[in-house]
Amino acid sequence: MRKFILTFVCLSLCPAAFAQWPQFRGPAGRGIPTVEKPLPTEIGPDKNVLWKVAVPAGHASPVIAGDKIFLAAVREEKLLTIALERATGKVLWEKEAAHEKLEKVHRIGSHAQSTSATDGERVVSFFGSSGLWCYKTTGEFMWSHRMGPFNNDFGAGSSPIIVGNKVILGQDHDTNSFLTAFDKETGRELWRVDRGEFPRSYSTPCVWEVNGKTQLVVCGAIRVIGYDVETGKPVWTARGISRMACATPSIGDDGLLYVSGWSAGGDPGERVALEPFDKFMAAADKNGNATLEADETPDGPLKTRFSQCDRDKSGSITRLEYEEYRGLFEQSQNVILCIRPGGSGDISETHIVWRQPKQVPFCASPLIYQGKMYTVKDGGIFAALDLASGRPLKATRLTATDDYYASPVAGDGKIFLFNEEGKASVISAGEAWQVLSTAEFNEPVYATPAIVEGRIYLRTTGQLYCLGK
Repeated sequence: MRKFILTFVCLSLCPAAFAQWPQFRGPAGRGIPTVEKPLPTEIGPDKNVLWKVAVPAGHASPVIAGDKIFLAAVREEKLLTIALERATGKVLWEKEAAHEKLEKVHRIGSHAQSTSATDGERVVSFFGSSGLWCYKTTGEFMWSHRMGPFNNDFGAGSSPIIVGNKVILGQDHDTNSFLTAFDKETGRELWRVDRGEFPRSYSTPCVWEVNGKTQLVVCGAIRVIGYDVETGKPVWTARGISRMACATPSIGDDGLLYVSGWSAGGDPGERVALEPFDKFMAAADKNGNATLEADETPDGPLKTRFSQCDRDKSGSITRLEYEEYRGLFEQSQNVILCIRPGGSGDISETHIVWRQPKQVPFCASPLIYQGKMYTVKDGGIFAALDLASGRPLKATRLTATDDYYASPVAGDGKIFLFNEEGKASVISAGEAWQVLSTAEFNEPVYATPAIVEGRIYLRTTGQLYCLGK
């Protein structure tokens, strides 16, 4: 019954029946198609390829509505929303989002990192250098809301979602973080929540139906918050997660919320602990101005993260900035949380069903599929976890090691994984999962694939593949 309700909610939030993969990680952000059809056991750049086309650069994942695929991309510093024909990969239209200055991004980042969202009638793209741009799926401009670049030298990463009549966007940066809702017809801002206490994170919100009301779940530094979708007011908060969040939460068939957060310096035995400001500065403050500059910072965890601690990007770290950052490391917990619905206020001690500090992924969001949770850690450690307790059932290092930025997706009893190097693993779902096949696509993969009607749409750094039997 709960699975039926979840499917109904997904369809009701995406009222156009043809929005088959409407947002980052697909329907309800779960990484699973609403309707499963047979999928190939073996894939590769020349195996079960129905078509492939060259596409401009970008880390954004494909989204699908009806007979169209939508991609956010960048070509020669032009920020683009591109529509392609789903049957062939032919480009139908592309629109440029105007910008004055491109944002700073991570060394492996992109100026098109955020995944578009569609409800079958419109598509919304977000660029940290430019803001939100909304078009009809036929290509006509509807509205835009200019914003960015943001105070974050890794760039913007979280993606917009469409919930009922609203476009929801959450952005946690080193200053001026926020969560906001826009009218999807006009682009008028309906409400905005200040999240200024939260430094940079990249988790996309997820939707949770609780007692007939819709909540937006946002995972940020140290804590998770559930907001009322109609007003933006916080309903509950749960503390005890990592100092930076990349993975996106999701709801299981059981109606429970699953959240994960991992950041460097938060694992047992590898925790980063910074000295109090006065003790640190007694040795470091060479010019005696009571602030810390980059050339004064000794080698260590702070030097490599200087820009994160310098939240206002003044070039100096103040006492307040230092102590806030020190507190993030002290409180950070690398963990997967299972949270039951119905709470209000601080639910850290009342609604946490279980906590699991092992097999916690970094960027690749956990996958909940056929009664199990699946995670992939950087280095290629893939695990199945018991959904009722969080207990790891089987964990093994795959031959496809390296880092994982694309989240796992599943269908037809199979799980599909792609690492940064473009190595693919197809794995059977189940407690005693097995690797069914491997392949190399010979190009990096950062985008999470889409699965629709027995087809896998995979974006590498230079190609868009349609894979299927």
